[in-house]
Amino acid sequence: MRVAAVDLGTNSTRLLVADVENGGLTEVVRRLKITRLGEGVDERGRLLPAPIARVRNVLTDFRREAESLGAERALAIATSAVRDAENGEAFLGEVEWSYGFQTRLLSGEDEARLTFRGVSLARELADETLVLDIGGGSTELAVGGPDGLRFHDSLDLGCVRLTERFLHRDPPDGEELAACASAVGTLLSERVPDEVRPQTAIGVAGTITSIAALDLRLEEYDPEKVHGHRVSRSGVAAQRERLASLPLVERRQISALEPERAPVIVAGAVILSEVLDHFGLDGLEASERDILDGAALEAAELPEREEGPAPPGAYTCC
Repeated sequence: MRVAAVDLGTNSTRLLVADVENGGLTEVVRRLKITRLGEGVDERGRLLPAPIARVRNVLTDFRREAESLGAERALAIATSAVRDAENGEAFLGEVEWSYGFQTRLLSGEDEARLTFRGVSLARELADETLVLDIGGGSTELAVGGPDGLRFHDSLDLGCVRLTERFLHRDPPDGEELAACASAVGTLLSERVPDEVRPQTAIGVAGTITSIAALDLRLEEYDPEKVHGHRVSRSGVAAQRERLASLPLVERRQISALEPERAPVIVAGAVILSEVLDHFGLDGLEASERDILDGAALEAAELPEREEGPAPPGAYTCC
C-alpha cells in the first residue's frame, strides 16, 4: 500500500510518501520545509497567523504531490507546538478538512514511541539503545532494544523553545549558552531515573543530522552519507563551539546546513551535547529513519476514510 505521512513539527513540516508491505517500508519521496510553526508558542500559547500561513502553503504542495504519486492513505501527525497551543486542535481540524489528511495529535510519549518504531524499522537495535529526537519544541528519549521500549519520556527542551528563551544575542554569549545548558542538564537530572543508563545512542531529526553533515565536512547535504554516520562526543562539542561562535549571517552560509535551520541550530547543539554528557556516551549514530517512518507505518493501518461534516474549528483556527 502506498501511503503519505506528514509531520507538522515545531520547526519543520515534512512529507514522506512510501510503499508499506509486510511491515517493511520503501521510500518513494521525502520532503522538508522549514516553517517554524512553533514560533512564539512558548511565550503566547497560540499558533500565530504567519506560521500557520507558511504551513498551509507547504501542505498545498504536499497534498498535490501525495495525490500525484497515488497515496491511498494519508496521516498528518502533530507534535509539541500544536500540543502546547490553545488553538492547536482547531488548526488540526482545518488540516483534516482542507487538505484531506487524517490527523493525530501526539503526546510526548507517543512521539518517543513512534520515533523508536521508525528508527528500529528493518534493523535490530542493541540492548540499552537510546533513541534521541531533538525537535523544535521538545526532545524525546526512548531507551530499549530487541524486546522493545523500557523507558521513554518527552522533555520540553526543543531548539526553537530554548532559542526563544535563552539565546538573544548574535552570536550568543557565554552566559546565555551556560543558562541554556543548565536548563537542559537540570531537566535531564529531574526526569531520567538513575537506573536508565544507555550503552549506545541513535539520533534523529534536523539538529542531529545537520551536525553529522558538518562533522563529515560535506559541501552539500547528502542523506545517504549522513545515515549511519557516527559523531563522537568531542565532534559534537567542536560543532557546538563552532556554531555558537558565528553570527547568524555566517551560520546561514555554512555548507550542508539548511539556512533556515541556522537560527536554532546552536540551541539544538547544546541539547545534544548535554544529553551525551548526562549519559556518559562517547557519541551517537545519525539516522534518517525517524518519527516520519513510524507515522507511515501507522498510516498503512488506518481504515479507509469516510467523508463527513467539517470537524469543529475547521477554517476558524486563527
